Amino acid sequence: MIALLQRDMRLAMRAGGGFGLGLSFFLIVVVLVPFGVGPQSALLGKIAPGILWLGALLACLLSLDRIFALDWEDGSLDLLATAPLPMEAIVSVKALAHWLTTGLPLILAAPLFGLLLNLPEAGYKPLILSLILGTPALSVIGTFGAALTVSLKRGGLLLSLLVLPLYVPTLIFGAEMARRGIAGQVATTPMLMLAGITCGVIALMPFASAAVLRVNLR
Repeated sequence: MIALLQRDMRLAMRAGGGFGLGLSFFLIVVVLVPFGVGPQSALLGKIAPGILWLGALLACLLSLDRIFALDWEDGSLDLLATAPLPMEAIVSVKALAHWLTTGLPLILAAPLFGLLLNLPEAGYKPLILSLILGTPALSVIGTFGAALTVSLKRGGLLLSLLVLPLYVPTLIFGAEMARRGIAGQVATTPMLMLAGITCGVIALMPFASAAVLRVNLR
């Protein structure tokens, strides 16, 4: 499992592998929003949690089609299917590699991007915590979508259409948690809902992704 994780991370680090793509897209969204909204610091600070969460979601979405694509093209996926390692474990490792190369950099960059959007000081802690709780769910759900479209040559648009509705609850509770933190309100409910979604997705989605991959490999 460690060797597979290291391999996937090395592939993501290569040019065009998706490591810098998501972070660059996140930065572009954060930089362009003030131009569209205008130089209104109060308004930017108010909408900053939603913009940051939406940017993180779309940045994760950009690299989803690469999770299984290379393995499918060079036949590695067939070899992995016959390996002693269960397919569910393989899917989990793929999701972890995607989070480490996409979700984790976004979390680390979020404070700087929040500064660009004039995020209030009280919002940094709940924003970072919400991203830590929510981004793993984005990667795991995205792995399921990538498994569904792995056999399609141009399945990027279909992948987005399949995955985006599943992302909506995570987006809602993540942004709401950060918004309540800024307003000085108790954010326990959205935090628990976000953590519940992530735990449920991690527990169940690898089995669904593995089943879909087995069907595609037949």
